[in-house]
Amino acid sequence: MSRRKGRIIAFQSLFSWDANNVLLDELLTFSWLKKESENQDEAPSSGASEDENMFASIIVSGTIQNIDAIDALIDSHLSSNWTRDRINKVALAILRTSIYEMKFQEGSNSKIVIDEAINIAKEYGAEDSFKFINAVLDKIGKESGAKA
Repeated sequence: MSRRKGRIIAFQSLFSWDANNVLLDELLTFSWLKKESENQDEAPSSGASEDENMFASIIVSGTIQNIDAIDALIDSHLSSNWTRDRINKVALAILRTSIYEMKFQEGSNSKIVIDEAINIAKEYGAEDSFKFINAVLDKIGKESGAKA
């Protein structure tokens, strides 16, 4: 199982939830993955493994369940001239899923979560969004005593 792929699916799902007000039950079917695979003339299950979908489901549902606490953490770690509304939706989805893993998911390793978030932001985010994401997550990780 690729946790990276699960994290990518999770952030993309959370982006969709935030941007399109998709219901959680509908979101967790990952139907868009099946459509993407069908468009590529592949078997519908080839988008992600069952384990990757399960890992993504845990992150997405946990993030949504804890969204108020996660957003409060984001707000408290922004510079005085920033608000959450100024964060682009891709970066916000990456931050939210990463904070969920760091703060609420048992057995997560903050350093790995931050590294994955940076790499995902480099691939999917705006040009320098990975720097912003790194700064916010690093502050949160240090505050809570990052797990080695």
